Amino acid sequence: MNLRHWQLRVNQSCLNRCIDRTIAANFHNTTIIMSSHPQLVLASTSSYRKALLEKLHLSFITASPEIDETPLPDETAEELVLRLAKVKARAVADTQSGIIIGSDQVAIVDGKIIGKPLSRDKAIEQLTAQSGKTITFYTGLAVFDTQNQQMQAEVEPFYVSFRALTQAEIEAYVDAEEPWYCAGSFKSEGLGISLFDRLKGRDPNTLVGLPLILLCHFLRQLGVKIPS
Repeated sequence: MNLRHWQLRVNQSCLNRCIDRTIAANFHNTTIIMSSHPQLVLASTSSYRKALLEKLHLSFITASPEIDETPLPDETAEELVLRLAKVKARAVADTQSGIIIGSDQVAIVDGKIIGKPLSRDKAIEQLTAQSGKTITFYTGLAVFDTQNQQMQAEVEPFYVSFRALTQAEIEAYVDAEEPWYCAGSFKSEGLGISLFDRLKGRDPNTLVGLPLILLCHFLRQLGVKIPS
């Protein structure tokens, strides 16, 4: 082996060691970041809530809360969503540890709670009843820390004012987006925005089902750092 070849092999060996040390350091740093807060658990299998929580760039898992969502006698809409958000968080806390996020939502039209339409006819009926009116959405958010048994919970309101809709517009929208599993029979993050005259509320994410501004506040209270 001549001197030039020997120098090349020495240089390559040094380079490999540098690369190995860099990879090890990055892996160590990544591990620290991932373990800097307790496990986050979204107590929901809703694809909409999952997509909202992903906006915060935090690692989390999901779990299905198996609970009875029947309203109690004389329970108001605000009381209902607050109770169910807490119940969902506590139900998942029975099998998961960490910071559990529970949420529940209802819509109010003419003083009455409306749910998911589940069918084309019911969706058309809901949108027809909402035409030209302002409806209220109440979203309950609960964050439960299993380590210290601390529960934070609050109700976030949001108001949706509909345009005066024609029957043709309603049917065309329902057939386009099929909002069978959306309370109020619309998807505000999609074509549903065309149905509205105005929106009023602190956080547009509330309307989709998870008030992120309030959630960030709760998480910071527990020492969770939100990437920015």
